[in-house]
Amino acid sequence: MTKRTAVRTVVRAAATGTLATAFIGLAPHLALAAPVPAPQVPARASVAAAHEAATAPATLDTLARFFAADRKRSGARAVAPGTPQAAAHIEGGTVPVYGLSPDFVRGKAKAPVARLEFLASKAVAADGRTASVWTARQGAAWKVVNIAAGDDETRYAAAGTARDADGTVFHEPQIDAWYLQCGDRIEPLDADARKAVGAHGTTVAAYQKRVAKAYGDKLPGSAYDKRGMAGGYGPGAAPGAKEDRGPQPVAAGALAGDSLPVTAATTVAGAAAVVALGLSGTAALRRRRSR
Repeated sequence: MTKRTAVRTVVRAAATGTLATAFIGLAPHLALAAPVPAPQVPARASVAAAHEAATAPATLDTLARFFAADRKRSGARAVAPGTPQAAAHIEGGTVPVYGLSPDFVRGKAKAPVARLEFLASKAVAADGRTASVWTARQGAAWKVVNIAAGDDETRYAAAGTARDADGTVFHEPQIDAWYLQCGDRIEPLDADARKAVGAHGTTVAAYQKRVAKAYGDKLPGSAYDKRGMAGGYGPGAAPGAKEDRGPQPVAAGALAGDSLPVTAATTVAGAAAVVALGLSGTAALRRRRSR
């Protein structure tokens, strides 16, 4: 073997070794870049049934009482009889609402970041105030289970779709933050989310580490759970917890045939957000605060 050939062989071997080392170093990153599972998407028939429940006469009657109670509480001027569109009505389509998945918080393999919690429709009063009608499957039917002040659910769903039609908008109820998951990226949609993950967002892996640290010790079966902590309200609430906004429950009971009361976004709705995530409770819980 000539000297030149020997040198070329050594260089080629060195280069090959360098590339092999480089690919080995990339392997973990390539694994992390694997597609993140998408949450369950409701069937069109389910969305249609939920929308029908939200626009039913009984629901619209309850919305009228809801907005009347809110108007009385806030001291807003009453709408004059005969005013066009004086009756509360549902505007736009019904959208799925996803919440942070407890399996994702636990770090379960192949768990989606969020899971389907309920469907929501935007309700509008004559004076422009808005509310969100929550519908969920109860048995074989979709029924209204809650009415919350404001239109967060439909508004953020629209904002997320405008950015990426294939992304998933989801809510982290403990800090009332809204995000958009685009593949391996988590992007903020509101101020609370920007505070949590930064203005430019973060990776799914980094986000999982954050929520695991924040809520991993508050899942069912934890010491936190066994102490009976729930809701995040009262003297034990952590500094920075906000009050809910919205009037008191409109109806003493539920809509005919419902098993859950229709309420405003009060402590009841806040506690429901904790149950939706599967946590036993968290002191950082907030729901429907003024922005």
